[in-house]
Amino acid sequence: MSKYPIGLQDFKKIRKEGYLYVDKTQLIHKLIDSGNYYFLSRPRRFGKSLLLSTIKEIFSGSKELFEGLWIHDQWNWSQRYPVIHIRFSQIDYKGLGLTASINRELDMLATEFNVQLLEDTIALKFRELIRKTAKDGRVVILIDEYDKPVTDYLEDLAKVEENRSIIKSFYSILKDADEYIRLLLITGVSRFTKVSIFSDLNNLYDITLNPHYGTLMGITQQELESDFADELKILQQNQPDILHKLKEWYNGYSWDGNNKVYNPFSVLSYMGSGRIQNFWFQTGTPTWLVNLMKQNREFKLDNLRIGENALSSFNVEHIASLPVLFQTGYLTIKNYDEKTRLYELGYPNKEVEESLTDALLSAYRNIFPGNDSFVIVST
Repeated sequence: MSKYPIGLQDFKKIRKEGYLYVDKTQLIHKLIDSGNYYFLSRPRRFGKSLLLSTIKEIFSGSKELFEGLWIHDQWNWSQRYPVIHIRFSQIDYKGLGLTASINRELDMLATEFNVQLLEDTIALKFRELIRKTAKDGRVVILIDEYDKPVTDYLEDLAKVEENRSIIKSFYSILKDADEYIRLLLITGVSRFTKVSIFSDLNNLYDITLNPHYGTLMGITQQELESDFADELKILQQNQPDILHKLKEWYNGYSWDGNNKVYNPFSVLSYMGSGRIQNFWFQTGTPTWLVNLMKQNREFKLDNLRIGENALSSFNVEHIASLPVLFQTGYLTIKNYDEKTRLYELGYPNKEVEESLTDALLSAYRNIFPGNDSFVIVST
């Protein structure tokens, strides 16, 4: 039986300690070999941090970690690049403030690369770090949860504006750093409008809805049946329909209306426990999201249609429920109509539908105490 990396995000630890790893290196190779500036949005617990950790080890030349994986014999391991890896989930912006915490992070990275930073502002220090680290070539820049210092304060618009301004300034120096950058990959949950965060990065390629990378994260049906074959064989002895149940509960996520994947956290959690539960939903549905839906009285969440521009935006001054529900993983793309250029949204699976329905019912009862006649219907 496999060891399941539930909650683990460190590729080196997963490989060295014998945890199961679903091989995504062929798609990763395509990504890093095809371009230089990328943005990717996916819901929480979907493997963004593991993706960046994997890419870091590739560019660090850690060939031994990739034994048995697709990329092992397809990559030039002799060419290594310094990797600037910034994880906003590990930056103490709540305690120190965003500017001070980024400043400390840059100093720690400078120590790691044995360079001295002399500039005063975080933007100029970031530029200095890139240039000094790339003195013998180019660097790889990986930024994880770029949006966290903003989305953590969505109920405090003054703090949102303050942190957004800081982050925008911080990223602005990247526009003139082409000659120093081998790869830039920024990941997060939210897809803020470009003007709010990335207005200066006009060469940033958003691959969130790109069908070529629709299975870069998550577990495909083929991967489930091959990588978990031993477990499924045992489970099927007592539950002959287990594949159907897993698909019903944890599959259905899509970013193009065609490729569908399972929630990796829920699948791993199920394999570790052997019980069908609402694993992903229980790990943290933000209160502000339920409050937003309660405020907007939006309870119909299936067979909804929306254009790409609306789907791709996150405007903190005027938060629309549908784009947020899609970006955070509570809705997914069911279909795309090329003629009308509209996306059809709906619940990805039973786990999300049951859990979110319960949360909305509770919110509704708080609006109208004593009224138990309300029913949320999926059409």
